[in-house]
Amino acid sequence: MRVPLSWLQDLVQLNETVEILAEGLSMAGFEIEAIEDLASHAQGVVVGLVKDHQPHPNADKLSVCQVDVGSGECLQIVCGAQNVRTGIHVPVAMVGATLPAVGIKIKASQLRGVPSQGMICSLAELGLESNCDGIAILEEIAENVPNLGQPVGPLFGLDDTVLELAITANRPDGMSMVGIAREVAALTGASLQLPQLDMAPIHKSFTPDSTSSVSMLKGGLYGLTALENVDGGLTSPAWIKQRLERSGLKSVNGVVDITNLVMLEQGQPLHAFDIDALEMITGQTVSAECFGLRQARNNEVFNGLDGHQLALNENCQIVTCHHIPVAIAGVMGSAESGVSAKTRRIWLESAMFTPTAVRTTCRALGLRTDASSRFEKGLPIEMTLASARRAVTLMEEHLGIKSNGCWVYGELLKTAEPVKLRRNAIHRLLGPVAEEVSNEFLLSSLEGDLLSSKADENDHRYLEDEIIERSLLALGCELAPCEDGWLVTVPPTRRRDLSREVDLIEEVSRLVGFDRFEAHLPDPIEPGGLTNTQTAERLLRQMLSGAGLQEVTTLSLVGADNDEPQRIAISNPLLAETSHLRTNLWEEHLRICQRNLQSSQPGCWLYEIGNVYTQTGEQINQRAVLGGVICAERRFERWSTNGKIKSMTYHQARGQLAQVFKGLKLDINDLPLKDNPSLHPGRSAELFVEGKLLGHFGQLHPALSERLDLPEATYLFALDLQYIIQAATRSNRWTPIFRPFPTVPAMELDLAVIVSRECSCSDLMQAIRKAGKPLLEHVELIDRFEGGQLDHDSCSQAFRLRYRSKDSTLSEDRVNPIHEKVRQALVKQFSAELRS
Repeated sequence: MRVPLSWLQDLVQLNETVEILAEGLSMAGFEIEAIEDLASHAQGVVVGLVKDHQPHPNADKLSVCQVDVGSGECLQIVCGAQNVRTGIHVPVAMVGATLPAVGIKIKASQLRGVPSQGMICSLAELGLESNCDGIAILEEIAENVPNLGQPVGPLFGLDDTVLELAITANRPDGMSMVGIAREVAALTGASLQLPQLDMAPIHKSFTPDSTSSVSMLKGGLYGLTALENVDGGLTSPAWIKQRLERSGLKSVNGVVDITNLVMLEQGQPLHAFDIDALEMITGQTVSAECFGLRQARNNEVFNGLDGHQLALNENCQIVTCHHIPVAIAGVMGSAESGVSAKTRRIWLESAMFTPTAVRTTCRALGLRTDASSRFEKGLPIEMTLASARRAVTLMEEHLGIKSNGCWVYGELLKTAEPVKLRRNAIHRLLGPVAEEVSNEFLLSSLEGDLLSSKADENDHRYLEDEIIERSLLALGCELAPCEDGWLVTVPPTRRRDLSREVDLIEEVSRLVGFDRFEAHLPDPIEPGGLTNTQTAERLLRQMLSGAGLQEVTTLSLVGADNDEPQRIAISNPLLAETSHLRTNLWEEHLRICQRNLQSSQPGCWLYEIGNVYTQTGEQINQRAVLGGVICAERRFERWSTNGKIKSMTYHQARGQLAQVFKGLKLDINDLPLKDNPSLHPGRSAELFVEGKLLGHFGQLHPALSERLDLPEATYLFALDLQYIIQAATRSNRWTPIFRPFPTVPAMELDLAVIVSRECSCSDLMQAIRKAGKPLLEHVELIDRFEGGQLDHDSCSQAFRLRYRSKDSTLSEDRVNPIHEKVRQALVKQFSAELRS
């Protein structure tokens, strides 16, 4: 947003320097991106009179001019413009002047052997818009030409300073000069001189074209004002042109200039339709009821005012007249219906399109305009008709146009409900006021005593009621005192931003100055610490990283997928690639593996703790998941394999995860998993902890690994983080239990059995532990064998059992009965055939 100080001065009294004003606005939340001093564009450029004009002796296209700049002697200047002639007043850049618009510093020089002591300037060389070639002729630009030698800057409006502000999305009022003026007045306490507005202009209601989807307004407003006696060829007054140019807009014609002026002044975009052009396009008489609003059709052609032809799609919202598109809603009008020199009647459109609809349209077209940037931030509906009336008044005053009625579709908002502001809430949130402050630019009307004479039991002093009231009144709020504070009615231009009590408190602190408040720390200050859940999660990350996996973070937003219709679509996505909530982590993890392997990495081991989303009816569920991939090989040495790549087996990869759970003191049970389409049916398992399904681990399905060009040795896991944390933080695991070191030796015995291939070693080990009490200390699988002389549906599993007594050395007489009990338990429960 470009803010010319000369225009701002007409709206609010400015007593501060540009630097102080810029600092104050920055501290208040309006970042200053640039300060442009327009005077620098014409510094050292004065009024000159061409006394003589002769052809250059050595160049056909150059002229030698004698120019009087009021110094007593004429300057000889070589000029290449075709329109230079004797007797005209021109802008002359003196020797030593710099022209920033073209990056030239004027020096005394010789051109084709003829000395030249300056330069006669064109408008473009002064940084101004120009519709003609050649030098600027002052008689054609101004009625009264300044005296010779006088600076030309004021004549061209180059005596101003322009602030360029970055406006945040929550401050749409900052997109208008009136909004910035109110902000400056609130900061400085200066008086305002704002244009008078008719907030309730007379109008009639109408129903748009019945075939259009008028419901798309969704609480918006659409107004049309009929204007007659229009002369589209008239230009706007010089002061309007000057304000537009300094604000970064070009002058077009009187009607368009005034609509742009009101947009800059009030923040409400307007658009003018040529009625005769509309009737020619549609072949029918045009009334307010003929206008409608609908979504465009795919590949519907639209010719914009900017001269570009656009191919619309169903994401674009358009304004129609007799079903024919005449404008892209909130963005741009059509070239065919725009105001031209032949225009004699117009419909003046003033609408409040919804921010979502305009934002979606702009994104679909890749197009953004001054109007759309305002609609996207949200506009107050109360200003829609008032701004149109303001434009009509200016057109009546300067262009002789006559109004012939106003028609409106939609309902104006009723009186806004006041926001209750409690005194105690202000003091509790902002805290006491400091006695010493460092910021010099503050609300000058409050520069007196900020400290309240009231003190609580701790002698803390807070803002006076008078200061709070002045701050809110400076924003245009209306206050009604109540028992414990105020009922605050917010002005229309700030209702989108100031809708809650905390918003009002923020405004008070912003205007008073955040650095005027003391640090508001808890008393007493107590040391903090991690909870058991946070500690367990941190330990989990450390164990995974220690196992060789690298942590990654991926986006929760993904694109649509026909193979996963259960993905949840978000209502207003920025991109098609981020239009849905993810339902798993592994898809993006596999893409990361692809990129790493394509970059000549030998492998990719990674993990992530993130959220996935599911939907049950209308309820959206969020679940924290630990997911990861172990893909190919990742190690520091190759000498043990003679430089060859050795991929991990299923059990080796599963062992990496087992080491992590061992560090958390968790016992995990595996059960075969065969119905997961993304995993190998014979090399995948469901993992259980404390009897609850924790998740799954398995090798990537061969068909999927081939399609993604990933090695077969790619293993996925997805585990429920909540169950891991719950199990890891149980008191029996979380609190260390210290046991004395054994003082007696242990006895180890091996046990081999033949069981069904479907029998898992975990079930066997669980039975061994139960039967081996109280002497059994440890059991582990040492061998598993299939084939050979065994039946095809049988396998041999061998275990090593360690027995130990607490107080004495074990003998065979004490161990053998328990060992036999273990053997018989396996025979009874699993029909095992004993081999040892």
